Amino acid sequence: MDPEIQNFISVWLTAAASLIYCHQIAARVPSGAARLLSLLPIMYLFTTLPLRLSSFHLGGPTIFYLVWLGNSKLLLFSFDQPPLSATPPLSLPNFLSTALLPIKHTSPSPSIAKSASKNKTPKIAIFAIKCGLLAFIVSLYSYREFMNPYLIYVLYCCHVYLGVELILASTAAPVAALGLQLEPQFDEPYLATSLGDFWGRRWNLVAGGMLRATVYVPVRRALGGGRREAAVVATFAASGLMHELIYYYLSRDKPTWEVTWFFVLHGFLVAVEGGMKSALGGRWRLPAAVARPLTVGIVAVTGAWLFFPQVIRSGLDLKAIDEYYVVLRFLRKSFNSI
Repeated sequence: MDPEIQNFISVWLTAAASLIYCHQIAARVPSGAARLLSLLPIMYLFTTLPLRLSSFHLGGPTIFYLVWLGNSKLLLFSFDQPPLSATPPLSLPNFLSTALLPIKHTSPSPSIAKSASKNKTPKIAIFAIKCGLLAFIVSLYSYREFMNPYLIYVLYCCHVYLGVELILASTAAPVAALGLQLEPQFDEPYLATSLGDFWGRRWNLVAGGMLRATVYVPVRRALGGGRREAAVVATFAASGLMHELIYYYLSRDKPTWEVTWFFVLHGFLVAVEGGMKSALGGRWRLPAAVARPLTVGIVAVTGAWLFFPQVIRSGLDLKAIDEYYVVLRFLRKSFNSI
């Protein structure tokens, strides 16, 4: 792991250094095609940097932050759009942190700050509980050969949710000590009462917000403000392609496009769901006790059908599990040496 950690540090230092160019030089280029042209080398660099990493837990967040979020923010910056474009312009430290992490450089109101202070202890407790649940799930993998395949899929669904949420929270949380406001990451997706609620307001809100700015809004504007359904499907298709790219980085396997079809399918389902709600005018709605398990069930079943097979064939699931055990052995060794 030592060379991997060295590569990880090198990748992030290179990314930070390249953003100094964006802040000091590219920002002075007129917005539009000219600025986009000046940023293309950095966007290419962000796309290639994660190829230096081979581990799941160091490579995954790096791919998400640089290839997806970083390049999306630079694309918006080309056309003077937030979050990197602001009035007054962001300072260099703020520019770097905003480009590399899910951070909003806005001062929260006193009421929000007071509420956040009150909720700090419960959030820490919930974080600890979720860490414990993830550790329990990982421990169960030792008995995989005795498990029903469907039970393994259930564990994988829980693992993906807990793993992604905890990784995002862990990488973003340290900046809270600097008084910066974090973007919302997840909002208890297992409580979603519809697919639109799940994807639009609860699941990976960082990626969702970026997709809205870079795909949904431009597509809907290009269609004259109408065709919401087309913009929704286009947004989910873009998300599918980004996930396909993430799979390639992590496995180096040729794409099979199953994960893309998973998101395209959900794009159509969300579009149909939205159309039905508009047609009914909110006059009929499933009880939450029915809607919540139904929503999570649809995501889980379609995930087992289209999302996880690609993960299992490429061995990414075993790779991720093995890395947990490597860390556990390292911690045990460190503890015993004290």
